[in-house]
Amino acid sequence: MPARPPSPASPPGSSAPRSDAAAALAKALAKLGLHRDIDLALHLPIRYEDETRITPLNAARDGETVQIEGTVRGCDVTYRPRRQLLVVLDDGGDTCTLRFFSFYPSQQKALAVGNRVRARGEVRTGFAGATMMHPTVRSAGGPLPDALTPVYSTVAGLSQPVLRKTVLAGLARADLSETVPAEFLSKIGLKSAWNLESSLSFLHHPAPDAALATLEDHSHPAWQRLKLEELLAQQLSQLQARRQHDALRAPPLPAAAGGLRDQLLAALPFALTGAQQRVVAEIAADIARPVPMHRLLQGDVGSGKTVVAALAAAAAIDAGHQCALMAPTEILAEQHFRKLIGWLEPLLAPFGQRVAWLTGSQKKKERAEMLALVVSGEAGLVVGTHAVIQDQVLFKSLALAVIDEQHRFGVAQRLALRAKMAAAPDGDASREPHLLMMTATPIPRTLAMSYYAELDVSTIDELPPGRTPVVTRLVAEARRDEVVERIRAQLDQGRQVYWVCPLIEESEALDLTNATATHAALSEALPGVLVGLLHSRMAPAEKKAVMALFTAGQMGVLVSTTVIEVGVDVPNASLMVIEHAERFGLSQLHQLRGRVGRGAAASACVLLYSTGDAPRLGETARARLKAMVETADGFEIARRDLDIRGPGEFLGARQSGAPLLRFADLATDTDWLAWAQSTAPAMLDRHPELAARHVARWMGGRSDFLKA
Repeated sequence: MPARPPSPASPPGSSAPRSDAAAALAKALAKLGLHRDIDLALHLPIRYEDETRITPLNAARDGETVQIEGTVRGCDVTYRPRRQLLVVLDDGGDTCTLRFFSFYPSQQKALAVGNRVRARGEVRTGFAGATMMHPTVRSAGGPLPDALTPVYSTVAGLSQPVLRKTVLAGLARADLSETVPAEFLSKIGLKSAWNLESSLSFLHHPAPDAALATLEDHSHPAWQRLKLEELLAQQLSQLQARRQHDALRAPPLPAAAGGLRDQLLAALPFALTGAQQRVVAEIAADIARPVPMHRLLQGDVGSGKTVVAALAAAAAIDAGHQCALMAPTEILAEQHFRKLIGWLEPLLAPFGQRVAWLTGSQKKKERAEMLALVVSGEAGLVVGTHAVIQDQVLFKSLALAVIDEQHRFGVAQRLALRAKMAAAPDGDASREPHLLMMTATPIPRTLAMSYYAELDVSTIDELPPGRTPVVTRLVAEARRDEVVERIRAQLDQGRQVYWVCPLIEESEALDLTNATATHAALSEALPGVLVGLLHSRMAPAEKKAVMALFTAGQMGVLVSTTVIEVGVDVPNASLMVIEHAERFGLSQLHQLRGRVGRGAAASACVLLYSTGDAPRLGETARARLKAMVETADGFEIARRDLDIRGPGEFLGARQSGAPLLRFADLATDTDWLAWAQSTAPAMLDRHPELAARHVARWMGGRSDFLKA
């Protein structure tokens, strides 16, 4: 039974309506995600202040943060050089000036001459003596605290004293009884003294002699206990989701000998790589079963994931069902659509079936025609953007859902696509389509163990023959003219070039100006060359026209924002220039680089970077660019990207609303992760009630998102 939500302003048993202050408090707590007593108990300090001791002023070092106690000898408001409150505090051995630029009448009253107070802040010494800027001040009455003072992350309108009081109340009310059986804890040698209750009590109020270093680097046994509990909750919730998923039913899609899948294989103008053959077999085995497939297909840029999806779709269509393929952008969706029409429609036409196309930019008449094809079942394959999951799209019999670049979609969108089967005219809530998610951002092993434990993972770890290695060069903005000369040389050889400008999220207008200015400059520098411009504000028809010219080879240079990050396949393009490369993420840089090297010509990627007014690049940007120059291996890129960004940013929209790890660190806590992974099945089998309580405590309702 989850603990009741905190209601600090209404005493237990009170039925009186909450005051405005209580409502404001509840709203602020909700912004922090603090809805239950256990949420408050798990809202741990980000740092601590030592108010347990008084430091004599003559013993305080310059720049040291200390607490002093003394009598106010002066309290004056001055107006030069600006309005400020100056308070002189005498501790009996020396004096210190407390300086406040922002203050209230109540503070002036508390700091009246003759009052004895304690002030905590950073001491600065100079010709005018010791000073403290905006110290924390309180009355000197009462004993000193016997524990370090916690400082919590908070939001506007929620002060530290109020939050401390609220967290303390939640900690006292929360059910912190043991949920991890001793038989599992004994295997890891963690001291039994550190259970959840003692660990949380200690971390909220550590003793003054606690080693601050072990609190800050989370190596203290109390922190270790929280890490293992959190990882266990995550593994349990994913295992529960996996078992619930395995209890569902999906239409079996066996590949018939000589059927559509075999016909497609025979018609393809290329042979599958060994890695493609392996993952095709894994997927075929999955979808032949009456249990819904829940598989992630990962492969580097250009490894050939689309044809794998096409073969799975062929099996679904051959079995009398439908397949939907959803991509995050219209350009990527259209890329898939063109390939799939070329491969599948000649085989489908004799049976009166088609490949349908659904996007948000379609004209009403075309959209109505496509919707009719989908609901009648005449469209065996439906390709599109998020328009595929809109309410008015009704499938006759959706049996396979393919989601490309899955990290670009939110959890709710993926759940909506899977719900399309139940929404069919003869839908059944206990049945759902097989789900194949694809990504060109490979998942590092620790991340797969932790966040993708409920998925089966197939990996294409081999590139098709003929892919040309891409040489990557780091070039300073000052050498821009040399880059333009390199472009001219490529154009003279009949090649094509991409020039990518950064997306500046803070200002679309600035982003557009940057791309437009670059387009104008290149058009002037390359007379007689058709230089195109592509950006997010263009109408879909304009984007399509520009891409058609570039794909056909009529356009020599394409200046673009990141809308060409994925899905664009022009084998004749041999040079990629990425402007302000320091502003891009590592995976994004790797995706962009993957747009070249698709033909036989030697290809290059130029990372044009600017330090602006700074003397050198920041460490994070330097690490990203260094990784790009040193390796073209998508798996190594992904590992370094995880190191640089951490799992929260790396996962992106997949974890929207889902339980990201707050305490455990996948880079250092691999032993705890392995323990949690091996413990979860045994605990779920032998102690199901404790497992349910453990997941509810740590995850709340968020574990539902793991089903996506």
